[in-house]
Amino acid sequence: MFRFSLPALLFACGVSMAAEPIKHGFLATGGETFIVDAQGKETWKYPASTRDGWVLADGHVLLALSRSKAYPGGAVVEVDRDGKTLFEFKGTQAEVNTVQPLGSGKILLTEAGDKPRLLEVDAKGKILVEVPIDAQTKDHHLQTRMARKLANGNYLVPQLLDKVVREYDAKGKIVWEAKTPNMPFTAIRLPDGHTLIGCTHGNFVIEVDAKGTEVWRVSNDDLPGKPISDACGVQRLENGNTVLTSYNSGPKRVKLTEVTRDKKIVWQYTDERKAGIHHFQILDDQGLPGKNPLR
Repeated sequence: MFRFSLPALLFACGVSMAAEPIKHGFLATGGETFIVDAQGKETWKYPASTRDGWVLADGHVLLALSRSKAYPGGAVVEVDRDGKTLFEFKGTQAEVNTVQPLGSGKILLTEAGDKPRLLEVDAKGKILVEVPIDAQTKDHHLQTRMARKLANGNYLVPQLLDKVVREYDAKGKIVWEAKTPNMPFTAIRLPDGHTLIGCTHGNFVIEVDAKGTEVWRVSNDDLPGKPISDACGVQRLENGNTVLTSYNSGPKRVKLTEVTRDKKIVWQYTDERKAGIHHFQILDDQGLPGKNPLR
């Protein structure tokens, strides 16, 4: 007796099946901080502007807060879904623009200011590691953005006004760098040693090899409707697709776009919010971090 799956049976009968549209839930940081599910329904909101953020495995949310009256130097907080603050680290300089969970209660953050630096802190806010960043100091806001600790223990730091992505060791020594054609906002080290870089006002994302040579680029010249407007946050998905923000987009404008390696658009997100999306985290069907979160 032969058994056929429904798709195979339909194919044998000459009936085509339309592919299910791609949908994503995600955490958005920026002028508004919120989570939406794959249908675009808001499931959570935080009442503050943010720079970076992560939904953690337990559902809590780790956020880098923009500077405000309450936090003149910015801050990092961990909150539960009721908005209760479980952890707080107040910035001591101009801004806090990065946060990354490192496991075992440790957190990476950056401070922008006269002495730009990376900090690793523990669950009580104690500074465990301090790494100076070699960046210009005339414009604190345009020093660094989405710095990340790498698997080798080094740190990858996009430096906007310097137009360079640098890799620092734990002592602050520059061990690798790649010049960028526009201000870099996000830098992601890929498994093959390449680095994916979002170039803000250039409205494009590039990928460079270990020598810093550009090997791939997606820009408005490649995409119908020219949806990219300030390519800030970027994430590389497990399937090899790239999702990027259009931070400068307003109401009814495309704010997130997913493209394939051959630059085909497979998903976009638009909403009515005035604020654009600064950075984001793609989530799974349960609203939790998916596999291989390269961001």
